[in-house]
Amino acid sequence: MSQPTDHSNDARSLPDLVRTLVDEVRALFQTEGRLIRSEINDKVTQVQVGGGEIAAGAMCLLVALFVLSQALVAAITKLLAVLFDSEAATSAEAAAGSGWAAWAALIVGVLFAVIGVVLLNRGRTNLQAKNLVPERTADQVSRDAKLVKEQTR
Repeated sequence: MSQPTDHSNDARSLPDLVRTLVDEVRALFQTEGRLIRSEINDKVTQVQVGGGEIAAGAMCLLVALFVLSQALVAAITKLLAVLFDSEAATSAEAAAGSGWAAWAALIVGVLFAVIGVVLLNRGRTNLQAKNLVPERTADQVSRDAKLVKEQTR
């Protein structure tokens, strides 16, 4: 923003003073307009990123649900085989890779769930109303109002 011009000892006419005032107000509004456009563009990008993070987090949680379901099915299969048929237990172990497949699925599922929760939280934080306020513009308008108040004294 340009600095106010000191015209305290200036003997200009009233129309010149009004013209200068109008020019300075126009320049102020143009500068503030550029600032708010820039900040709104930043906030729109923040909303897009937040939405993308929420979508990615939801997809990760969905994958985690499928993988954890697979781990649960493998574990229940092994448990039922052990409980009801000792011969089937050895064939179930062979089919399930001695239980390691269930553990691997469990680990992968938990990993996807953690990533999904982190992405959902980041996206939610980006979309909170307090993070979408154009703070720089509000600060600048406040400073401009204070400056105008001081200049009119």
